[in-house]
Amino acid sequence: MRLYAQTPARRNRQVLGDLVAVALVAAAVWFALAVRDAVMLLAEPGRKVESSGDGLASELAKAGDAASRVPLVGDLLKKPLQSAADASTGFADAGQSLQDTVGQIADLTTAALITVPVAFVLLLWLPPRLRWIRRSATVRHLLDAPGGADLLALRALTGPPGDLAALPVPAGGLADAWRRGDQQVIADLSAIALRRAGLRPDGPAR
Repeated sequence: MRLYAQTPARRNRQVLGDLVAVALVAAAVWFALAVRDAVMLLAEPGRKVESSGDGLASELAKAGDAASRVPLVGDLLKKPLQSAADASTGFADAGQSLQDTVGQIADLTTAALITVPVAFVLLLWLPPRLRWIRRSATVRHLLDAPGGADLLALRALTGPPGDLAALPVPAGGLADAWRRGDQQVIADLSAIALRRAGLRPDGPAR
């Protein structure tokens, strides 16, 4: 299986197309990750709220434990401090919830920004590349098969006439020479068919 054409012009176009496709995919991934970093900045207030809430809850819990050791009124002092500690824990939970929400939004945004452009690039780039790979393999297999050069010569005759103008025209024309089995004409015509496919007659199959 050959991945690139043997003729320089077509091979250069294929290499350029592959490089552009890779560059576009890399740019899409880079942009998506940059957007993710920007979105994740929105989680910073949530981290601060969570940290502050946890710290305040811890301090209030310690204060409540200390207050509970006060004789006679320890339990009375501990209850409001414990309630405040529970409220602070609620603030911390709200901060964590905000971070989770921002993280989910960042994940969805990143996935969309990668999937859509990459799918678009692949739809434009991959089918033509696969068609050429399949067609070049078919043409090469046809050339190696018995009578394949005759069929390639016929393909050249029935294709665009521009390439045929450079060939010497024998008596009766190229079509008549092909019908007579003129080996030189068949070789010239099959070479044209190969060049149209981006291959060379003497190129080894890979």
